Amino acid sequence: MEVKAFLRHLRMAPRKVRLIVDTIRGLKVSEAETRLSFTNRDAARPVLKLLQSAVANATHNFKLDPETLFVKTIAADGGATLKRFRPRAMGRAAPIRKRTTHITLILSDEPMPVKGKKGVKVAAPVEAPKKAESKKKAPAKKPATQA
Repeated sequence: MEVKAFLRHLRMAPRKVRLIVDTIRGLKVSEAETRLSFTNRDAARPVLKLLQSAVANATHNFKLDPETLFVKTIAADGGATLKRFRPRAMGRAAPIRKRTTHITLILSDEPMPVKGKKGVKVAAPVEAPKKAESKKKAPAKKPATQA
């Protein structure tokens, strides 16, 4: 079962939030909460509150055990940008973009697929049927051209 939680219009740049979000992706909920509580970044606090809200929704609405939950997906996408202007020299104005972030969190109680090297899913080994070996001819050499 999957439980979704959303945080919209967080007044923080998505680039800063992604640094925190990437550290908890794929972790068990207890491990993610511990990591967020000891992270010394401003973005860690709202992400921790969102995680705790998602766990509360899972336990109250769906009767799921918080010990079996893990962070299946978490993404920090850009939201609306507030456009402001700052006065500069000689009567000019410079734009200021105050960015916002939308965070989407999906918790799951189903086990994650195990990943091997290079992000490839590891499954039970399957033996390929052996092909009959045929005699291969050596490639013909091309005659050398003279200049």
